[in-house]
Parts: sequence; structure tokens; C-alpha cells
Amino acid sequence: MEMKRVVVTGIGALTPIGNTYPEYWDALLAGVSGAAPITLFDADLFKTRFACEVKGFVPTDHFDRKEVRKMDRCGQLGIVAAREAVAHSGILDTNPDKSRVGVIWGSGIGGLNTFEEEVMGFAKGSGVPRFNPFFIPKMIADITPGLISMEYGFMGPNYTTVSACASSSNALIDAYHLIKLGKANVIISGGSEAAVTAAGVGGFNALHAMSTRNDDPKTASRPFDAERDGFVLGEGAAALILEEYEHAVNRGATIYAEIVGAGLSADAYHMTAPHPEGVGVLQVMKNAISDAGISPEEIDHINMHATSTPLGDIAEPKAVMDLFGEHAGNIKINATKSMTGHLLGAAGAAEAVATVGAIYNGVVPPTINFFNKDEKVPDLDYTFWEPKQRDIRYALCNTFGFGGHNASLLFKKY
Repeated sequence: MEMKRVVVTGIGALTPIGNTYPEYWDALLAGVSGAAPITLFDADLFKTRFACEVKGFVPTDHFDRKEVRKMDRCGQLGIVAAREAVAHSGILDTNPDKSRVGVIWGSGIGGLNTFEEEVMGFAKGSGVPRFNPFFIPKMIADITPGLISMEYGFMGPNYTTVSACASSSNALIDAYHLIKLGKANVIISGGSEAAVTAAGVGGFNALHAMSTRNDDPKTASRPFDAERDGFVLGEGAAALILEEYEHAVNRGATIYAEIVGAGLSADAYHMTAPHPEGVGVLQVMKNAISDAGISPEEIDHINMHATSTPLGDIAEPKAVMDLFGEHAGNIKINATKSMTGHLLGAAGAAEAVATVGAIYNGVVPPTINFFNKDEKVPDLDYTFWEPKQRDIRYALCNTFGFGGHNASLLFKKY
């Protein structure tokens, strides 16, 4: 069976540093931090009182009031990002076969705000079970791709992947595989998350996973820095239009990059901590490179998972050193979470967008907030503080999740 080629023909983003893809890309190059005091709820009593929220998002600017009441913020963000990607691709202008256009989405948590509001409302009430009739549909993680498909009449493969912070990378990988196998012509794929809530912040605080640098939020996300103290919680959404190559060429689509490989692996080690030697990370990158049929020496750029946690920011560079050897020093590496914070289940999609942008524009966005060298972190080219011009032929985008889930996407310049 001949495998199909898969290309990227549309992009959408709604992030803590930009509410459209162009805004997001410009902010990445400018090294903008999205961290600020929390406004979505009263966080005064929490250990962490800041996050990377989406700024200036007004649901009624995008949906009528009746629709807003039926959707959690997670779904709202996702639909808006998908709309941008669909418009950017021009796919609707060519009257596509909608039975072969799918939506595969990722979300690690889904409608956490809805769940929190409904359960807390019940707990504070009279004990009589009165719940919003849209409680369950708003909360479930798979509702976003369903709503996107309903908006456009897309009747192809439609579901949500859940693998914690690797969720949207898994969605992109599934979409890539389905198109490669000839099961669809076009798939809108990406992810959304909206977990800046009391339960989200309180839960991650209880794990001691998040930064508590309340006096200086903008520099709190510090990948690879010796004084990093945890990740910064973010929210947002990102979408890519993945399309079968011949289908894209025949309709005259702009092609931003090609997906040529994907890797999956498990650490099989710990519920929340990465394997200290990065064995699962090493394996997932090897799998992606093998899938593409190239050599490790052909990789020019890696967008790392790099969340600004004490353990993770050591394990991933170790794996890079083990896999690439002397070539590791030639690879431009960055950690865009230094700017966006950690978008959890949407992180993979947001970083895939950044990786495609780096390939298409020939420039690697910086890693910001680096002040003090950590001797435990291997010496690599982390693109600190300033964007760097680079002709990128092949790039990896790594994403990992609680439970030891690892996903790696390999993009190629078109």
C-alpha cells in the first residue's frame, strides 16, 4: 500500500501572547512573556497567584449568548483557533468532500471550569441535585471536535485524544497517520485547554509542580535556568490543517511544512516525574526519526517540552546528547514555554505551530528568562534571549505528559 504524504496548509492560534497566529508568531520572536496575575478567579489565598491567561478574549465577540452558555471556555478557545486555521487554509473555497474532512483534537482535562462550577454549586446548595442541562456536554473533552465538525459539516474522523500534556501532539500524530493511510483528505487537528481555575491551580500547587514566583511572574517560566522552580500554568488553543499532499497541490494551497515522521513512547517509570535519564524521550525521538527514514544528523531544530521543572529540564537535554552525540551542538533548541507557560493538553499544538513557523520563516524563536547556568543541564544551543536565523530542513517538536506519555513530531521544510 502506498503511503500518502501529509502537509500543513493552515494555522490558527489563540495563546497567552497572541490571539491569532500572526500575533502569536510576532510575540514569540519578540520574546514576550504571557505571565501575569490571575484574573479568571480570586487567587489571593493560593501559593501561586499568576498564570499565562489568554488576554482580551470576550466569548460574545465570537459566539451569540445562547452558544456561550452551551460551551466551556476550553471549547470556545478551541473553536476560535480552528476557525482561524480553516480560513487560513482556504479549504472551504474549493468545495471539499466533507465526508473526507475530519477533526481530531487534544485536551488533557477538558471543561474543568464547568465541572468546578457545577459541583461547587451543588455543594453550596440545598442538597437537591439541580444541575445545568449542559453540564455534561460542556465538560467532556471530546465536545470541541464535535462542535467544530457541526459548524462546517465535516463528517470525517472525529474524536479527542487524552494523554495529559501530550494530548494535542497525539491528536496531530493520529491525524497524520489517518491521512497517510488514505482515510481522510484533510483533518483539522490541534488542542485546547482552559485550566486556570481554582481546582487547576490548587491541584498543581498540591503537587508542588508550579512556580511560586509571585513577585516576578514574567520571569517565572525559566527553562534550563538554575533557579527554575516549576512550570507556569497557561491556557489557550492552536490548530493545524493537515492535508494529503496531492489534494493540497491540486487546489493550489500554500504549504507551510510537511510532516514526515512521528514517534510515541512511554517512560514506564512514574506517575508525574520523567525518567531521570530520559530513556523514554530518547526512544520517542528515535522513533520519529526512524519513521521519517532520515539520520539524526539531519535534524536542525528541536522545540523542547522544557516546562521549567527541576527534573524535566535535565532529562530531555540528556536524551538529546545521548541520541545526537557531537551533532547535538549543531541543533538550534528552544523552549517556547518560557513565553507561553504550559498550555497542558494544548501545548503540543501550540509548539507545533511555533515549529512550523520556524521552518517556514527560517528563524528560531528564543528561549527567554535564562539568568543562571545549571551545571546539571547539558550544554546545548538553547537560543537564549534572541531569535536566530537558521535554514531548517528537519525539526522535531517534543511533548510529554503525566503518566509517562511521550510524543514527537518531525516536520520537514517544503
